[in-house]
Amino acid sequence: MHISPLSWIAVACAAVAAFIMLYYLIRRPPLDAAGKSVMMLGVGVLPIMVAMIGNMEGLHATEQQAFCGSCHTMDMWIEDANDPDSESLAAIHSRTTKFGGSSCYVCHKDYGMFGYAMTKLGGMGHVYKFLSEWMWYDRDEVIEKIHIARPFKNENCMQCHSTTGSIWGGTQDHVGLLDDLRSGETSCVSAGCHGYAHPFSKPEEETPSDVEVHSALHGDAPEGT
Repeated sequence: MHISPLSWIAVACAAVAAFIMLYYLIRRPPLDAAGKSVMMLGVGVLPIMVAMIGNMEGLHATEQQAFCGSCHTMDMWIEDANDPDSESLAAIHSRTTKFGGSSCYVCHKDYGMFGYAMTKLGGMGHVYKFLSEWMWYDRDEVIEKIHIARPFKNENCMQCHSTTGSIWGGTQDHVGLLDDLRSGETSCVSAGCHGYAHPFSKPEEETPSDVEVHSALHGDAPEGT
């Protein structure tokens, strides 16, 4: 397990703070000006640093694909994203080294002014839904009941795929839909364009067919189809 440098700093701060407090509890040295400064360091400054680093590391952990996949209802999404043979948008983007282990977060985060806070609030909503409902679903219920909540924002795609780039502009379909794509009238991941990022994620009104469900669960189509 990889431990970041900040985590080691937090551990060191906690150890020093614990030593200072134990020292003053056991030895009870006089609380002169120097002693008060050391005590303030042990009971105030260092514990606050530990708390701040802990929060920073915790928030960073929630941006990792491993965290997103920690809910068993996300197993199929994570399996597809990490499948080296999958041609889904999620898998192709997850193989991009620039994303590292944060492909879920990079694509699904909110890039607005208050995007970080809104993304975390949205994640808390997902945790609530998981604890109150989704955690009881088996794989068949997951594919049937969990749908795309709202159209995927083109702005998220455009964080990497610039609409002014020569490669993007060299595609005739892009040029013809430029205004619609920039306004969000047409979605990059709609069925008529690049398709849904995950092979079994669809809006509620487009429930996956039995063939798609079987393929998502077992990796092949059932006999006779």
